Amino acid sequence: ELFFENWEKGGSYWDKNPVAQRSFSQSPSNFVEKWNTPILIFQGGRDYRVPFEQGQQAFQAAQLKGIKSRFIYIPDENHWVLSQQNALVWQREFYKWLEETLR
Repeated sequence: ELFFENWEKGGSYWDKNPVAQRSFSQSPSNFVEKWNTPILIFQGGRDYRVPFEQGQQAFQAAQLKGIKSRFIYIPDENHWVLSQQNALVWQREFYKWLEETLR
């Protein structure tokens, strides 16, 4: 799916237009060395906006830095959690994370 790449980000990271360059200069991957906050990542298997690999890489970076992190994969969801059953999983995991992390 190239819609998001071209429409929202202004093109690929190698495009020299100002919109694409600004978008990619603000990518979280450029700031991993500054990460220090616990991170909970929900990843949908049908997410065309954030590919599986990006969620997995963010989780691995946090793990390598010793940052509290959790990766929850929901194979049949996209960028939004739409099914009622998966929404219950999302809420359960989210509130469990808050309870564990904010104590």
